[in-house]
Amino acid sequence: MKNINVNVDHLTRVEGHGNIVVNVKEGKIEECKWEVVEAPRFFEAFVRGRSYLEIAHITSRICGICSIGHTLCSLQATEAAMGVKISEQTRLLRRILIQGENLQSHVLHSYFLAAPDFVGAPSVFPLVQTHPEVVVRALRMKKLANDLCDVFGGRTVHPITPTVNGFTKLPEIKDIKEIRRRLVAAGPDLEATLALFKTLKIPDFQRETEYISLKSKEEYALYEGVIASTDAGTTPVANYRNWTNEYLVPQSTAKYTKHVRDSYMVGALARFNNNHDQLPARAQKAAEELGLKAPCYNPFMNTVVQVVEVVHALDESIRLIDELLDKGLKEEDRRILLKAGRGVGSVDVPRGILFHDYTYDRNGICVEANCIIPTNQNHANIQKDMEALLPQVLDRPQEEIRLSLEMLVRAYDPCISCSTHLLKVEFV
Repeated sequence: MKNINVNVDHLTRVEGHGNIVVNVKEGKIEECKWEVVEAPRFFEAFVRGRSYLEIAHITSRICGICSIGHTLCSLQATEAAMGVKISEQTRLLRRILIQGENLQSHVLHSYFLAAPDFVGAPSVFPLVQTHPEVVVRALRMKKLANDLCDVFGGRTVHPITPTVNGFTKLPEIKDIKEIRRRLVAAGPDLEATLALFKTLKIPDFQRETEYISLKSKEEYALYEGVIASTDAGTTPVANYRNWTNEYLVPQSTAKYTKHVRDSYMVGALARFNNNHDQLPARAQKAAEELGLKAPCYNPFMNTVVQVVEVVHALDESIRLIDELLDKGLKEEDRRILLKAGRGVGSVDVPRGILFHDYTYDRNGICVEANCIIPTNQNHANIQKDMEALLPQVLDRPQEEIRLSLEMLVRAYDPCISCSTHLLKVEFV
């Protein structure tokens, strides 16, 4: 009978500190754990006592990859608390920004973090020698996404121009047109990306769970909507606490969440399962070419959905830019009437649905805050997936078992914190 001890400390090609621990004695699974060992970051405490104009700039620092999503979600919550109704121009600019971030993040994960697993490489760096054209393409697409965010957010990371009830500086028309030209010119890179990911063998693993995301009647929801569940229909974003139900577990410094079942999944796969019929034509075709059908219960396919969302991000960015250019840009009055109140914002960022919740006094000073991050909502589902996957791979060599579990966690594209770590694996 097989004895296996796996200690992945810490998992590479993810953001932050996460460990995989597996112990099998005489073929019996005694331990299978996804451990989160990050220290608390206290952002909710940082913003208490701060002006409403500072909150988004502070909370954008929660993440260097999803900083745009945090900024926009924060602004939504503040505007909801103050009773502010943003203009259509502001809404358009924000929707372009969220598409830019999705493009930016998905290219990073699919090419640089996930793809090496499928070609047997420990990281992207060996691919510079073996597949230089792939790496150059990925860098070119990442640069395009970065520049799009630069134009509309003021800088690539931690956007500076979005503010409460508008933008402090509008993008230049010439810069918008140039980005549009480059988005259109990226067509061949997009086709090559689809061709590449069609060749990758995705592990055959299924575990049905609950999928939660934003949903909108107007579009494939990222910027706004209601909370949607494959199990429980929809609810307003203000009701998020009744759906997230945070709780503590011994092996994690991060809170877990659950709703109808013991766990749920957020992210690209959840969005696809809830909203696939709202994808535009080219993204629908890409999903078909990649063998993706809803409902999909294979968490490894989350990376494939991200590639489909790359198609969507590129096409939707062009469409929104055209709408913006057609309407024209104008300076707007950003003044608001301060008042006490509580507001909740929700944006579906690359890794899933995000919530910000603030309470302000009559002077616009934050007195209470709560943020629920997508990866925290996925931790319980990662644990359940590991428990289901491990028995299916026990007959494989130890190295394959380790790689299968690592690939599973990486498929979620977890953002445990904003740093990466080297991998140390020991078999005892």
